[in-house]
Amino acid sequence: MSPAQGGAARKRSLWGTRFGFYLAAIGSAFGLGNLWRFPYVAAENGGGAFVLLYTLCAALIGLPLLIGELMLGKLTRKSAIGAMKTVAYEPGIADGAKPWRGKRDWPRHGWVWLGRLAVFASLLVLSYYAVISGWVLHFFMQFLMAPLQESGFDAERSLKILRDNGLLQVALTSVHLLVVIVVVVKGVQQGIEKWVGNLMPVFVVLLGVLVMKSLSSPTATEALRFLFYPDFSKLTLSSPIHALGHVFFTLSIGFGTMITFGSYLNENTHIPSAGFRVTAMDTLISLFAGLLIFPLVIGAPFAAMGPEVLFQSLPRLLEASESGFVFGIAFFLCLYLASLGASIGLLESIVSNWLDDRLFTRRAAAWVSGAGAFLFAMAPALSTTAFRDVHYEGRGVLEIVDAALINGLLPVIALGFSLAVARRLKHELKRVEFVNDDSLTTIRMYGHWTATMAWLAPLLILSAMLLGLIGLFV
Repeated sequence: MSPAQGGAARKRSLWGTRFGFYLAAIGSAFGLGNLWRFPYVAAENGGGAFVLLYTLCAALIGLPLLIGELMLGKLTRKSAIGAMKTVAYEPGIADGAKPWRGKRDWPRHGWVWLGRLAVFASLLVLSYYAVISGWVLHFFMQFLMAPLQESGFDAERSLKILRDNGLLQVALTSVHLLVVIVVVVKGVQQGIEKWVGNLMPVFVVLLGVLVMKSLSSPTATEALRFLFYPDFSKLTLSSPIHALGHVFFTLSIGFGTMITFGSYLNENTHIPSAGFRVTAMDTLISLFAGLLIFPLVIGAPFAAMGPEVLFQSLPRLLEASESGFVFGIAFFLCLYLASLGASIGLLESIVSNWLDDRLFTRRAAAWVSGAGAFLFAMAPALSTTAFRDVHYEGRGVLEIVDAALINGLLPVIALGFSLAVARRLKHELKRVEFVNDDSLTTIRMYGHWTATMAWLAPLLILSAMLLGLIGLFV
């Protein structure tokens, strides 16, 4: 049996509805990535100019790569490692593919290692994502208990309790991972689609209400100027790779997650339309996150930004609002469910790879992968206590891990997936998936998309990586 055939006998789960896929994909794409990470990354890179750069990267690179990963999954009906085996060794799907000739066939086996690297990246991101999800769970519990406390909710005290207690962060991380494992064990329709799909609309409505409250603050005009007025002098050599890395992070590009989600798509799903809707919603949510956070932090003592900015600013808004604890309970519950959706997507991607190779049952694969994520989560969970003195250029352990993965590893994997789709998948198969009922628009766009995947995206990714590397030494 060839590696590409491994797991072929396993019946592939499919999304119950197209709407369920959209909500699950969007739930995997946004949440903490947009609300937690985008504000402080945008602030570090100067605001409006970075927001414009991020939006352009999402349209020019993020969308084509998202379409490519979904297509890779749908055509192969496998997750990242299995899909890479297919593009290396299955002549029916890949151009120039030849049967497996043993481990010495290393040039084409490099594609398989690319898939393995994506799974490893998913595991690492899941580990520190679980730590931040634990922070969200902590604030949800603080708001929930506020009516039972004489002093009510205290934003500063809640954050201090979290920062000073490493064991609490470890416990919260373990609780989050246990919930993720239980949901993933249930499978696609009863797990991801049911839990994430039903709760995303509620979260979006609550986010809209909070944005309205935030924009009513006196600093809203200054915040809007900072967020949308581009001052290109504030961009640095590292800004392009920061923008690209954040696009890949929020769209789940480079993790293999969207390859896995693509493998669950029904045959009649038009991938470019699905990719466009997910990308548009993800970008919109990022901008909403800026509208929510920046009016609260402009001119504040903690305006220097950082990974904790969401947990510094939003609780203060809710603390000062009438019935703020009610909004706090609702918002942090929905934010936790959004982070749960992204975590589920990451773990499902890892588990699906185990299942493709028939190494474990779904239950065993979920528990083994979750345990691995928990072990990797120890360093970021203890970053404010045991490892508080570990710094590099003012960044703590959590920020170092985040920057290395998002700005370093993800672009490399995304570059590899782009080349795999452009140069390995058969042209006729890609055209059938891209062109919608022979419409002139999709026929013309197909040529642009193939050129982007083969040349523009790799060139821009390499250029951004080179500029970022130079920026480290300048």
